Amino acid sequence: MSIVSTVKELALPITKSEGVDLWDVEFKKEGPDYYLRVFIDKDGGVGINDCENVSRKLDVVLDEKDPIPHGYILEVSSAGLIRELKTDAHLEKFLGRTVEVRLFKAIDGTKKIIGNLKSFDSENIIIEADAEKKIQRKDISKILIDLI
Repeated sequence: MSIVSTVKELALPITKSEGVDLWDVEFKKEGPDYYLRVFIDKDGGVGINDCENVSRKLDVVLDEKDPIPHGYILEVSSAGLIRELKTDAHLEKFLGRTVEVRLFKAIDGTKKIIGNLKSFDSENIIIEADAEKKIQRKDISKILIDLI
C-alpha cells in the first residue's frame, strides 16, 4: 500500500470524528524535504481550529503507526477555494456547479471547457457549456472548481 493510501486510511476516522471531510492527501519531496499534505473540507468552510485538531490527532497516529520511513513535514489545510475534483465523491458534491475541465488534447480546438457539471459515470462526464458536451474521463487532465 502506498504512503498516500495508508495516510488516507489513518486520517479518515480522525476527520470524521472532527466533523470534516478528508478531501485529499499528497506526499511530495520538495528540495531536501518531504511534505505530507492533508486537505480537509466541510460545509461552511474549514477554520484554523479544524486544521489544528486534525493535525494534532493525526500526528499522534502517524508517530504510533510510523508509515513513513524518513522525516517529513505534516501540513493540514483547507482544500481551498479553487480545487481539483479528483474522485466521484468530489464530482457528486458539485453536480450542477460550474467547473473548468482541462484536457490532455484539444477537442473542437480547445484544451479547456468551462460549463455546468451535469452528470458523470465511470467513463464520461457531461458538461453543459454552449451545448451539452460528453467528455471521456481518460481525456481529462484535471477538473477544477472555483468556489470564490
